[in-house]
Amino acid sequence: MATRGLVLYLLSGFSVAVLSVFFFTDPNGNHTYPPSNLSSLNTTLLQYPFPSVSSSSEKVWPELKFSWRIVLATVIGFLGSAFGTVGGVGGGGIFVPMLTLIVGFDTKSAAALSKCMIMGASTSSVWYNLRVNHPTKEAPIIDYDLALLFQPMLMLGITVGVALSVVFPYWLITILIIILFMGTSTRSFFKAVQMWNEETLFKKELEEQRRTMVNSHGELLIDAEYDPLIPNEEKSWIQILCSNLRWKRILVLVTVWVIFLLLQIFKNDSTVCSAWYWVLFLLQFPVAVVVFGYEAVKLHKEYKKRIISGNTEAVCEANIEWTGLNLAFCALCGILGGTVGGLLGSGGGFILGPLLLEIGVIPQVASATATFVMMFSSSLSVVEFYLLKRFPIPYALYLISVSVVAGFWGQLFIRKLVAFLRRASIIIFILSGVIFASALTMGVVGTKESITMIHNHEFMGFLSFCDSQ
Repeated sequence: MATRGLVLYLLSGFSVAVLSVFFFTDPNGNHTYPPSNLSSLNTTLLQYPFPSVSSSSEKVWPELKFSWRIVLATVIGFLGSAFGTVGGVGGGGIFVPMLTLIVGFDTKSAAALSKCMIMGASTSSVWYNLRVNHPTKEAPIIDYDLALLFQPMLMLGITVGVALSVVFPYWLITILIIILFMGTSTRSFFKAVQMWNEETLFKKELEEQRRTMVNSHGELLIDAEYDPLIPNEEKSWIQILCSNLRWKRILVLVTVWVIFLLLQIFKNDSTVCSAWYWVLFLLQFPVAVVVFGYEAVKLHKEYKKRIISGNTEAVCEANIEWTGLNLAFCALCGILGGTVGGLLGSGGGFILGPLLLEIGVIPQVASATATFVMMFSSSLSVVEFYLLKRFPIPYALYLISVSVVAGFWGQLFIRKLVAFLRRASIIIFILSGVIFASALTMGVVGTKESITMIHNHEFMGFLSFCDSQ
């Protein structure tokens, strides 16, 4: 019921926001504000994972030198990377405002550097997670079935988000982001509170059992201590690494990554809105649908097979029925997550992280899987940005190094804290906090830019895709 409520909230909020755009345009097709600079409206955003070569926004690249701005940006970047990767959301909603307001980059370059930071943090987090056992059973901590299910739709959604970021007015993008982030952060917070209460109840019951399991002499008969987070069997990190790797599935994910990268490179080299441009754009759809469809059919067949045999064990980490409706819902959420990534310049984790928790994945596996998928989407954007020379190399290397260290130590610290307190709900609290902080920062920056555009009497309606690039 809570999931349906969240979906209803998002659909109604998005619908009202999109329809409100028509109040800023004349019914006869005339613009309310003179469109003196149509492209400048979204040039301030331009947080494209795959930006157009023809974009002419001015680059603002501050010099990399020691100053209070660099120190503050390093601290915020470190904390954002550490907590963002633990929550499985990346932290792009924090990095972009930080790089624009504190360091002084233009928004387009800030988005590119944000992708670099997400890539660095997610890569180091994936390396850490590959050396960690599954908290409850003998299985990889990364759910490759869910990664294969969501990764292609996430990348497809990024392409859709890029197109919408050209068409949608900046103020509308700000409102949509706030609606989405407030909804997902609130839902994640309540889920964290619910899990915290369940953990508290479990610990009380466990303590009660330990108190009652004594003989007449007061000696403990059974060691009733239950430790779901630390496995009993000791393994070397190499053994754990090998058990966490699934090379065939990784190869499929890498293949999808390469195909999308090639399509984006060829598309950026073609004329916008030409026949070849749209052919390359549309080719991404069958690639994503084929990979998603293959994994969806596999999960559906396995689910039906287990139902017939009476096996109640979940097909993968997700504790849901893999029916056609639920698979379609997952596809929609994957595209939505990618679309947000295209609009915001994030890795799509703001949708994927809460979604994995919503379908029953435990926090440790949800964080590891979301971060694993984000590594592919963010690295794809970084390669694209590099080819288009959209970020300064010294700054990128510095911020990546900060994020790599932050991602690793953030995972290490939080996992130790979770194991010590025996409360995996901490991960969900962090996820909710990062999303809420992103809503605040993006909301402040977006509101400021929108007010400026209103004062400048800039066009506030939908833009033409072909004329605005």
